[in-house]
Amino acid sequence: MSVLVGKGTKVLVQGLGREGRFHAARMVEYGTKVVAATKPGAGGTTVDGIPLFDTVARAVEATGANTSILFVPAAFAMDAMLEAIDADLELIVAITEGAPVADLAKVAAVLATSRSTLIGPNCPGVISPGKAKVGIMPAENFTEGQIGFVSRSGTLTYEIADLLSAAGLGQSTCIGIGGDPIIGTPTLEAVRLLNEDPDTEAIVVVGEIGGSAEERAAEYLRAFAKKPAVAFIAGRSAPEGKRMGHAGAIVSGNSGTAASKVAAFEAAGIPVANAPSEIPGLVRKALGGR
Repeated sequence: MSVLVGKGTKVLVQGLGREGRFHAARMVEYGTKVVAATKPGAGGTTVDGIPLFDTVARAVEATGANTSILFVPAAFAMDAMLEAIDADLELIVAITEGAPVADLAKVAAVLATSRSTLIGPNCPGVISPGKAKVGIMPAENFTEGQIGFVSRSGTLTYEIADLLSAAGLGQSTCIGIGGDPIIGTPTLEAVRLLNEDPDTEAIVVVGEIGGSAEERAAEYLRAFAKKPAVAFIAGRSAPEGKRMGHAGAIVSGNSGTAASKVAAFEAAGIPVANAPSEIPGLVRKALGGR
């Protein structure tokens, strides 16, 4: 099976502008079912063969869409996410970068009492190689296999997937969760999904400085791991108090340091790579040399 996305995924695109059209076409090329898009006032027309609807609710009713992907500007991201949650979509992938933290806090409060799963915002999305891609990741970097992968960094997601693929270590599902301070699915929850997936044999956790998400994931794996894991922490050389790339990648005092995250994983018996290039070898070792 796959995690979050698969052959039964039916995607609705919220924001079919230039970026949305480009990535919708790439998803269709990959075999993902893109069944609808929303554009107020354009309902009843099509773009690139994709039917347009005025609202998410109408799109879901007409097409059976169960997943949405957002390419809307940051100022409208909250309304788009809330509309998707209100339509009871199973999965919402928010690619949008720069959404205000106050807006995301409101979304999180609504999300907590819904049945929707939100990935992102400011994320590359989700891919189950050979089954479905809902996001902006380059498909050629990924191959089908049994390695589950969680990452806060989009670029590192592509790089490490390519390294794993080159080493013959295909992936079951890769979840790019995003690096903002408030995200829909934190590292711990993404790790839990892969830990419970019978087709995932090992888990790669790619974290970065800032927050305590990796420490919580390490504690969870220490207590409940069903399969081996390998970790990598980006941003080890970042100076204190300086944001590095992601809004959530900022160290304050002893909180969110690379050292604390590395120590948490090592205490859980999880090897930590010093560089992305070490990850495939550590995964093979964790799998007993396979």
